[in-house]
Amino acid sequence: MGAEPAMRVPFAELQQTLEKVLLRYGFSAERASLCATLFAKASLDGVASHGLNRFPLFLKLVEEGYIKVAAEPKLLGSFGPFERWDGQFGPGPLNAWHAMERAISLAQKSGLGCVALRNTNHWMRAGNYGWQAVEAGCIGICFTNTKPNMPAWGGSEPVLGNNPLVVAIPRKKGPIVLDMALSQFSYGKISSYLCKGEQLPYEGGFGENGELTKDPGKILEKELGLPVGLWKGAGFSLVLDILAAVLADGDATHEIGRQEEETGISQVFLCFDIRKLGIEEYPEEKVETIIQNLKASATFEGSKVHYPGEQSLAARQHNLQHGVPVDREIWQEVLAHLPS
Repeated sequence: MGAEPAMRVPFAELQQTLEKVLLRYGFSAERASLCATLFAKASLDGVASHGLNRFPLFLKLVEEGYIKVAAEPKLLGSFGPFERWDGQFGPGPLNAWHAMERAISLAQKSGLGCVALRNTNHWMRAGNYGWQAVEAGCIGICFTNTKPNMPAWGGSEPVLGNNPLVVAIPRKKGPIVLDMALSQFSYGKISSYLCKGEQLPYEGGFGENGELTKDPGKILEKELGLPVGLWKGAGFSLVLDILAAVLADGDATHEIGRQEEETGISQVFLCFDIRKLGIEEYPEEKVETIIQNLKASATFEGSKVHYPGEQSLAARQHNLQHGVPVDREIWQEVLAHLPS
């Protein structure tokens, strides 16, 4: 798993600490427990950039009123297997969890469920909601728009979002969970490199003169993340933004960018229950054959082939046994928010 981090905290302690802080901030017991679990699971699976490391910012947005602690999603309309909800600017992770739960419920009834959500906040680790779907035995797809933080291909200013996309597929030996932003590196990951004083391993954005750079500070300064797949990623970002805004009847990236903070986001959650779609049993053998074919492929010396979600599952198992790696300064900052 690489070099040992400076500090590790048992998962239960991490979750319970975050829960106590959220209770202090006015969350109900049930909502504090779920929200804390979603943050803690992100760090457990090796995605601290969208777990513990984002928690202080989450609290700041609560304090400033951008996140409405008690706000719960409101159903706007139901149309067969499709529902539209208003998040009412409540906590992003809780709104997203609710939306995926609704998509799962709809899929378990008719085979397909789709939920569009508007007026929500950052959902933190996107992959949480893919794992939520596969743990219910469903294929899950979800995506969100964001504030402008990526240029159009050939552009010199941020007009597109890095619009994360998740595709999650059940598998007994370990679900396939693709969790990707449409920038080469998520901004949480870029920020983590900046905090460590390290360069990115690959070019991740543009400097002020349009040159590709590995310098996280230069990328963050102008918010010019490199689209994954270059012009293809820029186009993909645009269409996901359009789909999210249209289906949710909510704000698009350029409208989100007019806010002082990233709020009023639009999201879409899709679920498929194969057993309700003319297939008596989930095709486990077919999925397994595809993964084994991938894993058997030839590699360059020193390289290994992984399927999406494989390393997250390995990190989870390791961290459950040895403790969740935490940044010492951030952990101390979180502890300072505990009730005295």
